[in-house]
Amino acid sequence: MPIHPAAHPRPRTLVHPGRAAPVRIHSMESPHARHLRLMLEPGRSLHAALVEPLARRGIAAASTTILGGGFAQLFYCVAPPDPQGRAVIAYSDPIDAGAATMIFGNATIGRGLTGAVLVHCHAVLRTGAGAMAGGHILPERSIVGPAPIPVLVTVIEDFEIRQTHDPETNIALFQPRRRGDD
Repeated sequence: MPIHPAAHPRPRTLVHPGRAAPVRIHSMESPHARHLRLMLEPGRSLHAALVEPLARRGIAAASTTILGGGFAQLFYCVAPPDPQGRAVIAYSDPIDAGAATMIFGNATIGRGLTGAVLVHCHAVLRTGAGAMAGGHILPERSIVGPAPIPVLVTVIEDFEIRQTHDPETNIALFQPRRRGDD
């Protein structure tokens, strides 16, 4: 039986506004690795609960896996098409998930455009109303609930992660950088 084209529309093609970069994926290798387990402290923002214990250990860059747990308050946003056309996507206004459960998340810790510590986190969650959702978590506004939340941390030893403006996508992205490179 033939498949009718109207029954299976072609997926949309995303075209970034800037010139295509010759190198799409930037990677660096580190011969050293450290792994540790961290428990997010109840009542703290996700940002503080990740950044402060790592900073006390001298860790400025890491990739983390948040194994799930309750949040007293969780805010997230999604990335629909940019209505102004400056980029393929633009973050939505913050969405209040209420007291929510993070099912699973990944957060990268690095430096933002201003040099301040930045936590970039994506997660799957169950909202306070019971709906499944996912997106970009707002770490400064999301508060760990009453029980500690386990996190697996891979420490990045030999380079740093820095947010830089990407001319192809016209948004700021995390990129690996040799320490001291501007």
